[in-house]
Parts: sequence; structure tokens; C-alpha cells
Amino acid sequence: MWLGLGANLGDRAGALRRAVAELDGRGARVEAVSGLYATAPHGVADQPEFLNAACRVRTALDPPALLALAKAIEVAAGRAPGPRWGPRPLDIDILVWDGGGWHAPDLVIPHAHLADRRFALVPLVEIAPDLVLPDGTLISDLLAALAGSGPPVSRIGDLEPLR
Repeated sequence: MWLGLGANLGDRAGALRRAVAELDGRGARVEAVSGLYATAPHGVADQPEFLNAACRVRTALDPPALLALAKAIEVAAGRAPGPRWGPRPLDIDILVWDGGGWHAPDLVIPHAHLADRRFALVPLVEIAPDLVLPDGTLISDLLAALAGSGPPVSRIGDLEPLR
């Protein structure tokens, strides 16, 4: 599975590093991690800049179980319910599943808004430029379709693992 990570409150890079470590230690082996990207907020402009990354995990968990793990990691990082697209210390989204599509009331894979989100596509394309969605769309083609639109997504470094 391919995950998107984001944070715009507190120690943003630290939160993303801890999320990768938590995923790796709780049933989802992290196989690849993108660089760290600075992005303008999406949806609600009056909030701090986000740091974003993407990772690939190998897991025996099905999508709902991985979502439950992701939400538990978010809560442990201090995430509380708040406004949609509002500020958050950590956000983990399931972007793509190797098993194809998944449609449930609380989870849609591929992520329902992936094609519109450069902040998710740029780090994902970094680690999976040849990734193909269940409908046959190449993930890098989704990113190319957004060229010149939206705020910039700037690579600011590597997401160094926790030691």
C-alpha cells in the first residue's frame, strides 16, 4: 500500500519520522519513503505550511485495519477532531492499494481526491513513478495533468529515519 503523510503543527518533520517508525513497528513494513516536501495548505488557507511525504508499506493488514492503525498513530501524535482540511499534527492517508480499488463508507482507495492533490502526487511519484491505478492510469500522468496549477510543492530534503 502507498500512504501519504502530512503535518503542519508542532515538530512537523519529527511527526512524519515518528509515523514512519510507528508504521514499521506495528505490522506495516516500510519499504520506501519519499523526500520531505513543503506545501501550502489545501482547502483552508489560513494555517501553517504543511510538510508532506509518501511511503510504501508491505502489510498483511487489509485496508480497514491499516486505516485503523493510521488513525491510532494520528491520535497518539496529538490529532483531535477539527475542521475539514484544518491544521493537524499528523495526517496519514491510504492513497493506493496493491489489491486494486476499495469502496466503503469510511474508506475509498485510490484516495478519492488523489488526482487533484499535487502535495500527495509529487512525493508519491518520487518513489513510484510507474505506479498504475486500477483504472490503468499512470500516477505520473495524474501529476503531469496538474502541471502549472496550484501552489508549489518544494522538496526540502530527505525524511531521515529515526535512530
